[in-house]
Amino acid sequence: MPDPRFYNRAGPFRLGDLAGRCGARLAPGADPALLIHDIATIDTAAPGEIVYFSDPSYVVALASSRCGACVTSEKLAHKVHPTANARAVVIAADPRAAFAVIANAFYPDRMPEAQEGNVAPDAMIGEGTVLSPGAVICARASIGARTVIGANAVIGPGVVIGDDCRVGPNTTLFYCLIGHRVIIHPGVQIGQDGFGFVPTPEGHKKVPQLGRVIIHDDVEIGANCTIDRGAASDTVIGAGTKIDNLVQIAHSVEVGARCILVSQMGIAGSCKIGDGVVIGGQVGIADHVTVGDGAQIAGKAGVMRDIGPGEVVMGYPARPIRQFWRELATLSRLTKRDK
Repeated sequence: MPDPRFYNRAGPFRLGDLAGRCGARLAPGADPALLIHDIATIDTAAPGEIVYFSDPSYVVALASSRCGACVTSEKLAHKVHPTANARAVVIAADPRAAFAVIANAFYPDRMPEAQEGNVAPDAMIGEGTVLSPGAVICARASIGARTVIGANAVIGPGVVIGDDCRVGPNTTLFYCLIGHRVIIHPGVQIGQDGFGFVPTPEGHKKVPQLGRVIIHDDVEIGANCTIDRGAASDTVIGAGTKIDNLVQIAHSVEVGARCILVSQMGIAGSCKIGDGVVIGGQVGIADHVTVGDGAQIAGKAGVMRDIGPGEVVMGYPARPIRQFWRELATLSRLTKRDK
């Protein structure tokens, strides 16, 4: 369930009404009067919550899910077993697009909250904390002790910041929970929408981004980095991780503890980066990739497959570093022969 500190939920809605909103139909046996209270992911769903299933690799997870209803395609409907947990099935031409419509029903767009003055009356400011000129602290935000908030920084509604943190000038922090001793350099943007759209005949339909950003203790984030909030699950930065300037981390990425992320690299959505990983400058990592503990990725690499624990890779596409250098040496010898 999306964090109520950040998101106001509508509903509940009858299953038949939700199906009608997104142009889907109920499978035989599904009760149109079934009340759906929220959206969820397959692995976190509870009874009365609805998920979507469009990737066969999740069939095992779906079998053990506690969801009350599932949106899927005609092709995959036979893989959903309605008898398990009395699960209802909704069939849509494009399950992801249908789920975006359902998510918008539960969490419609809303305008940012307006407030008078720079510090909301219900914001909590810890002892010894310094607010620089122009800093804005929004409703229900909580800032720990001995933290410094830089000039013109904006701390959004419900945001939590721990003790002994440093938040640089011109930063914006929304939809995030930040631990202790975190250093955030100037110009960092945390908690904005992830880049989530579904192509439809009517154009690109926006998928609501309903997760958070969780930043653990002792993290340092370089200037002008962007960290998107999760789509459904959270974006997480592990304890002690250090991030260089100009790094982009997309929605629902999980970065482990004590990682090093060097300047100008980008991680696409839903990647999982293990503990102690080192990623060089200008690396690009495709979505849904897993990088194992202790792996190293050399600068400018393009990662489009999973990287095992302790593996060292280089090149585009990324491959084991010894293989990369052998290929380069072979190519060099071949070009010399041509001469």
